[in-house]
Amino acid sequence: MLFVVFLLYLFLVGVKALESGIQGFGADFTDSLFKGVSNPLAGLFVGILATVLVQSSSVTTATIVGLVGAGTLTVPLAVPMIMGANIGTTVTNTLASLGYLRRSSEFRRAFAGATMHDFFNIMAVAVLLPLELATGFLSKAAAALAGFLGKSTDLEFESPDSPIKAAVKAPVKLFENIMEGLGAHDTVLSILLLILGLALIFVALAYITRNMKLVVAGRIERSMNVVLAKGGGITAMAIGLIMTVAVQSSSITTSVLVPMIAAGVLTLANAYPITLGANVGTTVTALLASLATDRPEGLVIALVHTLFNISGILIFYPIPQLRRIPLYLAEKLAAVAEVRKSLVIVYVIGAFVLVPILGILILQ
Repeated sequence: MLFVVFLLYLFLVGVKALESGIQGFGADFTDSLFKGVSNPLAGLFVGILATVLVQSSSVTTATIVGLVGAGTLTVPLAVPMIMGANIGTTVTNTLASLGYLRRSSEFRRAFAGATMHDFFNIMAVAVLLPLELATGFLSKAAAALAGFLGKSTDLEFESPDSPIKAAVKAPVKLFENIMEGLGAHDTVLSILLLILGLALIFVALAYITRNMKLVVAGRIERSMNVVLAKGGGITAMAIGLIMTVAVQSSSITTSVLVPMIAAGVLTLANAYPITLGANVGTTVTALLASLATDRPEGLVIALVHTLFNISGILIFYPIPQLRRIPLYLAEKLAAVAEVRKSLVIVYVIGAFVLVPILGILILQ
């Protein structure tokens, strides 16, 4: 457990290094870097594609928090990117379902179990992104909550560093001093900080996931069987949330469901709430990342991520007719995919790679 705590510390150091590296490039560089995401839909596609490429929404959201915390990216531009990361992360369990391609009935159940996550997140974005663009309700609520938690969005006020922030800053400052002592110029130092930050984020999250998976994966499956067999919606969401926080990966939690659904141990309806709980649980990474940022907007965008996922659940889950839509669409797509398996490749590459790339190229 101490090793996991150390990995969390490395993760925060990585976020801080990333933020410092971005700040070192100056406004001209960052303006040109994000010129292509001035359009909200382009930002959505950037979030999807970035998450697919790194195979981790945790890395994407932590990076976005670092960018916002550095003042490079504004909260309004970051919100669609966060929503895109939510869609992009579903590709992992969709790929996991491909292991059943040669067994038709199992593949149909597995593919439906994977794509219900896709459809729910797409529906949530389809409703909440236009609403956010029209009213800014998510970012306003997140800013108010951040203020309540003691992190005002008044940029003229600077609170003293917390012990966590001071501990995170120390190794980054030490690295900067060493590199400057070796004669590294500002641009070189910024590049090195970016590389260090991304490397620490990737390594820390990978090892956290690996270690926590070994500890709790078996328990996750047993708990799911007991609770979901009883059809416990709220309890199942809580399990999805807690287990995702524990392993720092919604992909693990949702991917554990795929073989259980394929084997017929769980129905789609029973597995559905665990997926929604995992959606909320994965936002803890962005909240952790915000602890390492200087600007309060870092916490604001992390809270937007949490509020977005909670709002999606509140809109679609309580009403049975709306709750069933992602399951119905997933079952229909899986039935077609069982007959025409080439459609699976078209769906994965088209939805998660080609559409985002074309969207970015057209909208930038």
